[in-house]
Amino acid sequence: MPLIEAGLGIVIGFLIFLILAGYDVIPFVLLLAFGAVFYFTVLQKTSLQFKTRIGSDSSSRKVTFQDIGGQNTAKKELTEALDFIMVSEKTRSLGIRPLKGILLTGPPGTGKTLLAKAAATYTDAAFIATAGSEFIEMYAGVGAQRVRNLFKRARDLAKRENKSRAILFIDEIEVMGGKRGSHTSHLEYDQTLNQLLVEMDGINTNQDINLLVIAATNRADMLDPALLRPGRFDRIVKVDLPDKEGRLQILKIHTSNKPLDDSVDLEALAQETFGLSGAHLENITNEAAIYALRDQQSKITAKHFIEAIEKVMLGEKLDKKPEKDELERVTVHEAGHAIMSELLRPGSVAHVTITPRGGALGYVRQKPENDIYLYTKSYLLNQIKIAVAGSVAEEIVLDERSTGAVNDFQEAIKMAKQLVLSGLSDLGVVDMEKEDGSVNQEVKQIVQNQIDEVRSILTRESALLGALTEQLSLNEKVTGKQLQTLIVKYGRCA
Repeated sequence: MPLIEAGLGIVIGFLIFLILAGYDVIPFVLLLAFGAVFYFTVLQKTSLQFKTRIGSDSSSRKVTFQDIGGQNTAKKELTEALDFIMVSEKTRSLGIRPLKGILLTGPPGTGKTLLAKAAATYTDAAFIATAGSEFIEMYAGVGAQRVRNLFKRARDLAKRENKSRAILFIDEIEVMGGKRGSHTSHLEYDQTLNQLLVEMDGINTNQDINLLVIAATNRADMLDPALLRPGRFDRIVKVDLPDKEGRLQILKIHTSNKPLDDSVDLEALAQETFGLSGAHLENITNEAAIYALRDQQSKITAKHFIEAIEKVMLGEKLDKKPEKDELERVTVHEAGHAIMSELLRPGSVAHVTITPRGGALGYVRQKPENDIYLYTKSYLLNQIKIAVAGSVAEEIVLDERSTGAVNDFQEAIKMAKQLVLSGLSDLGVVDMEKEDGSVNQEVKQIVQNQIDEVRSILTRESALLGALTEQLSLNEKVTGKQLQTLIVKYGRCA
């Protein structure tokens, strides 16, 4: 306010001088009026909106590292970095430069925001959270001003709460921290990033408030290199999808307040949910509870969890019913997938159904024995066989294929290409810079060879294929155990 009053006095004095000098001051007055209206109605409004969207987490329930499952490596790296803040006196005596920023990277839903909140609890620090999109406006300079205000607010909040530390969390930092020059028509992005760099450079241990910036992104490749250099974001912590043990921890946390039936096996659920994030797993436990409520049950059963997994992975059941001929084709198609999967990897099929769900008219849900991160040649070839088996089954039973296999063939081509580029094909090691079409030809040959093998296997297993198709037509769903019983009874390769 003193600056505004001083500026107003200068303007009035200047106008009086112009009047005494005989100038027409009306254009100047109109211009000043327009500027005042613009400032108070636009810039002040956007600043106010920004402030109301940013807030401290002090009033909500404290999140601790014990509340976060499946991220042991990330938690270890983060707590080690936070310990430098906790013992700042000792680190200073050893000449250790304090950490200014920690960047959390990883897929959506893996717990990056929760880790930042747990860090604030761990260090007993004031906590302010915002998102990168809050800083970008069409008005030049607004983003830079917001960055300055944000750092000031973090320090002021710590003082109000009588704390010596503050953690500033910026989600989706790639929006404001993208590579400079990539937004040629909007220099506001670059100005905002420049101000963030200046503010982070100004963090030091000699201040009365120790400030740490924690940022999160799932697009680290978009960030400006100046932001990632040591002295700004000193540590990059990978927050990845949880493994089987991590998924079990997450499921235990999210079911701790839910009544579970004795039929629920959390270890089996953790095994069946490979590739899902913590957010997906939380959603599964919530959807399972909703299914139990619909069924007017006092406890959540294994059936409810199975329904929840399928809903999260594929979507809700659809009311649409395919025509009789189309339904028969879907039945044969899914039976082909299921038989090939179970023959190649016994016990891999959780269940097969022809009930439309999400974008699929039918599907086979597989359960991996263990989390797999490296693939052998035999594994990839078997996966290609499983992918093309549905289309081949249609060809054997119905004499022609359909467009329903388009996604299957895309997946088969992707795996065949992965096999070639890994040097596991007859081409050996290939140089893609000198590719002359041989890679594409080899990919086609690999897929065709698997189609021929699958055709041979399913032709021999025609009785099994017919029995499973009939069972699916009657019940719309066959479990993995029921499929194994059919293989023992009708299978020739079993």
